[in-house]
Amino acid sequence: MDILKSLGHPEEIFNLFKFKMGGCRAVMPKLDYESMSDSLRSCYVYLNQTSRSFAAVIQALDGELRHAVCIFYLVLRALDTVEDDMTIPLEKKVPMLNNFHTYLYQEEWCFTESHEKDRQVLEDFPTISLEFRNLAQEYREVISDICHRMGVGMAEFLEKKVGSMKEWDQYCHYVAGLVGIGLSRLFSASQLEDPEVGRDTELANSMGLFLQKTNIIRDYLEDTQEGRAFWPREAWSQFASRLEDLAQPEKLESALSCLNLLVTDALRHVPDVIAYLSRLRNQSVFNFCAIPQVMAIATLSTCYNNPMVFQGVVKIRKGQTVTLMMEATNMRAVQTIIAQYSQEILKKVSLTDPSRDKTLHILALIQEKSTLPQPGLSSRSHHLSPMYLSAAMLLAALSWQYLSTTAAQAQGTGDMQ
Repeated sequence: MDILKSLGHPEEIFNLFKFKMGGCRAVMPKLDYESMSDSLRSCYVYLNQTSRSFAAVIQALDGELRHAVCIFYLVLRALDTVEDDMTIPLEKKVPMLNNFHTYLYQEEWCFTESHEKDRQVLEDFPTISLEFRNLAQEYREVISDICHRMGVGMAEFLEKKVGSMKEWDQYCHYVAGLVGIGLSRLFSASQLEDPEVGRDTELANSMGLFLQKTNIIRDYLEDTQEGRAFWPREAWSQFASRLEDLAQPEKLESALSCLNLLVTDALRHVPDVIAYLSRLRNQSVFNFCAIPQVMAIATLSTCYNNPMVFQGVVKIRKGQTVTLMMEATNMRAVQTIIAQYSQEILKKVSLTDPSRDKTLHILALIQEKSTLPQPGLSSRSHHLSPMYLSAAMLLAALSWQYLSTTAAQAQGTGDMQ
């Protein structure tokens, strides 16, 4: 039960209740699907089916930017599905990736041979490409350009492993940094943000790299079990003969050293994240950009020095997720969240960790760029008595069951399935 996991965090319990009873509309306003064309409505169905984290924040964007980003996401999801599908032979996959941007202007192109879970975006690509062609030219140019560059980069790494830390940056640039650059150009093209946001590719690239590296670090076990290797050889070869050996119990100390090295590398992008977010002026764009970033640093804090990365699935609590979504709506709050999680990582840095000095250095820089809560203000950390916890457990369980039932009845009509 999600609420029981948050019993030591009363602000999470409050936000779970608030979110369940409609507080989600503050950051994720409900869309008017009835006014959309059938093809555009289908695109939003695919968006909700294929996105674990971005669907909600995309749908909260203002005006025509929302549709542009939705289509951008689906085009890249289709491209990524081709890359991920291990059943497509290289002689077919490489030309597909290199030429994928041209399919945007081929009305009937689709691919029905994929076995990936998100294959619907390939099977019904004509619907997505139709809505792409309905976008304004300034959006089409950005989406087509990024799709082309990403496809070429993906094809390059199909035939080689991620070796050096520099190549790790390069791979993450192709699959995520370009997304950050493309989104920034879309923000500026919509005139919701200043032209400088779209021009500064270095900061935009860091936004993507931070998210991608976090995902790669968290998904170690899933990727290695499915035959995928995204941790850079330069890092893991210092601690094991094979990447998959890090999951062996006797290798735990070496595995944690490798994990902490990669977390430290990911954290070096956080100062750029802070600089990027501080430039944003539109509230919906800020929420769209800030929410995934604070979830990423929360995830890295959970992953740091955590043996579970090599044993199972590492996730942040649902109450934690909801709280971050509802709090990360202004720059001061984001800086406070970043400062909190960097402090949590700092407390876990071992005296014997090989990356200790680098970790401490980047954490100090992040603290310098962040704004900590002023003395006298309530902290996000709470110390609770056993009596409170016992009472809260009973009350929370009963309240959550009641609220879940009533909320389902109140919101059961009119929502898009």
